[in-house]
Amino acid sequence: MKVLISTDIEGVAGVYHPEQVRVGNPEYERARILMTHEANAAIAGAFDGGATKVLVNDSHGGFRNMPPDLLDPRAQAVQGKPRYLGMVAGVDEGVDAVCMIGYHSRAKGRGILAHTINSFAFARVYVNDLELGEAGIYGALAGEYGVPVVMASGDDVFIEEHRPVFPHATFVQTKRATGHTSGVSLSPAQACSAIRESVAAALMRHSTARPFVLAGPIAVRIQTQTTALADLFCQWPTLRRLDGDEVGFDAPTVEAAVRMINSLSAMSTMLR
Repeated sequence: MKVLISTDIEGVAGVYHPEQVRVGNPEYERARILMTHEANAAIAGAFDGGATKVLVNDSHGGFRNMPPDLLDPRAQAVQGKPRYLGMVAGVDEGVDAVCMIGYHSRAKGRGILAHTINSFAFARVYVNDLELGEAGIYGALAGEYGVPVVMASGDDVFIEEHRPVFPHATFVQTKRATGHTSGVSLSPAQACSAIRESVAAALMRHSTARPFVLAGPIAVRIQTQTTALADLFCQWPTLRRLDGDEVGFDAPTVEAAVRMINSLSAMSTMLR
């Protein structure tokens, strides 16, 4: 059994503040180690649950957060960008199951450090009229490859949003959100223990999980953070202006939609 572990940072136990998730801050250096510990717990759980090969995808920011020498050597690290499949790069390598570690609530959600892909650019993202965050978008991309999300961890708001999206998945609540930058967290040791046990248990019954599949063609609607961003995005000839701060486009597949969304995210740096 081959397993892909996609690891973000905002949902990691003990992480609450933007300084912890942005390169160049002393607190980030500690948070990236906490992220690595949770990834290692998931890797260990995957092998406990019968995995024969594990890929661990560094899925935050520049996709090069976890020091490779600190990762469990039994896993192969997927790091760096750009890459077409983003947060689930590696899912095209015959993977049987995906685990999402350290994920967070969607933009405008009540969770800790909630956002969707790019907090500067995107206020809301709708795919086939479903408002989705990163987990839903990339879970649908995994589903397009026939791979289910079997386990996920993050705060209570993340879990509440995604139980309907991944009804067969096992969830681990690492913390409870009390605000955008505040919450009540498990200790890192408790979180890692729960993640390891839950990944193993989820993989032992992974055959009962079903992929999250969105039928094409895919209609994407994005509410931007400012009208200036909508102006910029509509320089792309295939985008439609739907409102002052809203744009839309159609794509044949989820993969094509994700690649377009990530291209718009990259374009947004022109206005920073």
